[in-house]
Amino acid sequence: MDVETTNPSWWLSFPHVVVATISSFLFGYHLGVVNEPLESISLDLGFSGNTLAEGLVVSTCLGGAFIGSLFSGWIADGVGRRRAFQLCALPMIIGASTSATTKSLAGMLIGRFLVGTGMGLGPPVAALYLTEVSPASVRGTYGSFIQIATCLGLMGALFIGIPVKEIAGWWRICFWVSTIPAGLLAFAMMFCAESPHWLYKQGRSAEAEAEFERLLGGSHVKYAMIELSKLDRGDEADTVKLSELLYGCHFRVVYIGSTLFALQQLSGINAVFYFSSSVFKSAGVPSDVANVFIGVVNLSGSIIAMLLMDKLGRKVLLLWSFFGMTISMLLQVTGANTYVSGSGSLYLSVGGMLMFVLTFAVGAGPVPGLLLSEIFPSRIRAKAMAFCMSVHWVINFFVGLLFLRLLEQLGPQLLYSIFASVCMMAVVFVKKNVMETKGKSLQEIEIALLPQE
Repeated sequence: MDVETTNPSWWLSFPHVVVATISSFLFGYHLGVVNEPLESISLDLGFSGNTLAEGLVVSTCLGGAFIGSLFSGWIADGVGRRRAFQLCALPMIIGASTSATTKSLAGMLIGRFLVGTGMGLGPPVAALYLTEVSPASVRGTYGSFIQIATCLGLMGALFIGIPVKEIAGWWRICFWVSTIPAGLLAFAMMFCAESPHWLYKQGRSAEAEAEFERLLGGSHVKYAMIELSKLDRGDEADTVKLSELLYGCHFRVVYIGSTLFALQQLSGINAVFYFSSSVFKSAGVPSDVANVFIGVVNLSGSIIAMLLMDKLGRKVLLLWSFFGMTISMLLQVTGANTYVSGSGSLYLSVGGMLMFVLTFAVGAGPVPGLLLSEIFPSRIRAKAMAFCMSVHWVINFFVGLLFLRLLEQLGPQLLYSIFASVCMMAVVFVKKNVMETKGKSLQEIEIALLPQE
C-alpha cells in the first residue's frame, strides 16, 4: 500500500480547523473584554469602588467556565463535536446580549456566567476536534492555531475597548460585537465535518469513511479506517466513570494531563497577565501600550510555536519553554531586589515579564491542550479532557483570587521565586513523564501508552 508514504494534504482539513478555532477566538475575547471597560461598567451599573463586585464581574466568568468544562466531555461524546460547538456558541450569544443590555450588577453577572459556560465548553472541544480531524503531519501546527486564535481574541477585545473612556456606554458595544463570531461559529459548523473518530465510536463507520474523505482526500481513507479499527470499539457501550479516570488503568495519563495544566497555571502566567499593566505603569508605560506589547509578544511566541511544533516536537518545546520561564522569573526576582538601581530594576522587571510571556507562548501555552488530546485513548478522550480542563479552571480561579493578597503578604521577590521554582519543577516533570507524540497517528500513541499487562 503506497498510501501511507505521502502525507494527506493539509488544505482539505484547513477550513474545518479554522471554523473550530473561532471558539478559541471567542474564549480570548471574553477573557479580555472587561479589562478596559471595567471602570465605566462599574460607574454605569452603580457599583463603582466596590472591589468585590468588580472582582465578581471578572471571576463569575471563571465559575461558569469551570461548569462548562466539567460537562464538556459528556456533551462532546453525547451529541458529537459539531453540535458541541453550536452548544458552546449559544450561551455566549445569550450571555453577551444579557451583559450588553443589563441595567444592574445582577444582570451583568448572569450574562458573564452564561458566557463562562460557553468559554469552558469551547477549548476542550476545540482541542478534541482539531486532534481528531487533522492529519498527523500537521496536527501540532493546527494545535497551535488554538493559542493564536486566543491571542487574536484577547487583542481584539483590547482593541475594541479603546474608545470606552471617550464614548458613554461603549462597553455595551464591546459585548454586542462578540455575538457576531459566536453566531458565525454556530452557523459555519453546520457545514463542517463531524469527527470521524466520534462517528466510528457511535458505530457509524460509513459516515466516518465519508468524513475522512472530506478531510484527508480519497486515497487516504482506507489507511485511516484501518488505523481506527486497530482500536476495538466493543467497549464503547459502557460509559466512562469518573473513578476510572482517577484510579483505573488510565490513571497515569490523566495524572500527567492534570499535572501539566496545574503547573501551567501555577507558573504564574495569569498573574503576569492580570498584573502586567501595573508593572509597566511603574516603568512609566501607559496600560494600553503595555497591553499591546504583551499581546504582540504573546502572538509572536504562538507563531513560533506553530512553526516548530511539528519539527522539534512537543516535549522539546515544553522543556525549553518551562526552562525559559524559570530564567524570566529569576530576572524579575532580581528586578524586585532592592540592591538593583532604579533603571536596572525596571529593565529587568519589564524584560523578564516580556520574556516570560514569550517563552510561555512557545510551549507551556499551546502544548498541554494539544498533547492531552493526543495521549488520551479515544475511549476516555473527551471525559479526561474535561476533567483536566476543570483542574485548570479551579487553579486559574484561585490564582486570580489570591495573587494580589499574596503579593502584599510575601512581596514580589518571594512570590516570583515561588513561581520560578514551580517552572523548574515543571521541567523535571516533563523530562520524566511526557512522551513525544510528533508525527504519530493517534492509534500509535494510544498503543504506546497502553498500561503494560
